[in-house]
Amino acid sequence: MRPSVRSASALAALLAAAGVAALAAGQPAQPAASPVDVVFQEWPTPTSKSFPHDPAVAPDGSAWYTGMRANLLGRLDPATGTIKEYQLPTENTGPHGIVADAEGNIWYTGNYSGLIGKLDPSTGKVTEYRMPDPKARDPHTLIFDQAGTLWFTVQGGNFVGRLDPKAGKVDLVPAPTPNSRPYGIVVDSRGVPYFDLFNTNKIGRIDPGTLAIREFELPSPEARPRRIAVGKDDTIYYTDYARGMLGRLDPATGKVTEFPTPGGSGSRPYGMAVTSDGAVWFSESGVEPNTLVRFDPATGKMQAWPIPSGGGVVRHMVAAPDDELWLACSGVDRIARAKVGSQGRPTEGAPAMWQEPKEDA
Repeated sequence: MRPSVRSASALAALLAAAGVAALAAGQPAQPAASPVDVVFQEWPTPTSKSFPHDPAVAPDGSAWYTGMRANLLGRLDPATGTIKEYQLPTENTGPHGIVADAEGNIWYTGNYSGLIGKLDPSTGKVTEYRMPDPKARDPHTLIFDQAGTLWFTVQGGNFVGRLDPKAGKVDLVPAPTPNSRPYGIVVDSRGVPYFDLFNTNKIGRIDPGTLAIREFELPSPEARPRRIAVGKDDTIYYTDYARGMLGRLDPATGKVTEFPTPGGSGSRPYGMAVTSDGAVWFSESGVEPNTLVRFDPATGKMQAWPIPSGGGVVRHMVAAPDDELWLACSGVDRIARAKVGSQGRPTEGAPAMWQEPKEDA
């Protein structure tokens, strides 16, 4: 299946917010950094209306996705454009989150069925791990730590979970705040999981040894962090879906800094990831077409590109080891790859068009 390829600089003018960090700190804006160029490739999924929810990248470089409404997982070979889909054995599983382990097994959350599954792509065999508590009905997002332990959130059930792949044992810890809806989850460089509590203005951290949870309260009561990422310095970034903000939490001090997004207060920033250069990427789901936004922590500048297919809400994205970004474009049944410049570097002479953030953003 051939992808569509578009250069974002040719697609539309760049939408960018200059001096956002300086404005947030009450300081004069600094000169804009050189913009980068992004090239998108998109592949339609073979099954229509599959609602690809989350992407993942396997050790062999293949890209995977969950077909949430079609009860399947999909594997894309970027070199050939070939997509293979795997139907799941449990009816109405609701595959949602997805991640690959070091051996290439693909793990997913059964959001409709209270389970976590593991697919062995070489055999097609699926192993299912049921939640030990029926209240943990909707496992959501999952991530491996450096030791190979799988951590996950349970949104409606209000749990954070741990799964030992070797023993198959599942531990569930209730979030301290009732009905807080644990959502995205990441692991920092020391193996400590952080997660956002989407129904609150809080970020959580769970001790991997004791399973004790600490909650960090964000300054605005209206904040609703939806996705989360770890910066190069182990600071925690989050997308504030309700207020159109990119937030940064320093867990060492509890300090929170907020940056208005290019699309303003109604931009609904959602899926996000961090590349090896420290750049923070996220998608604005409240604008049409959805955008892919790059935030430079060193300068506080943002640069945005429209997603060629429109995106259809990018609920999650991941950065591959080579810094390619993979996006699941759920509403338009596509999997997208965004490549930055030439060999991952800023493109010389790329157009520099910046937009000042709105006062109410």
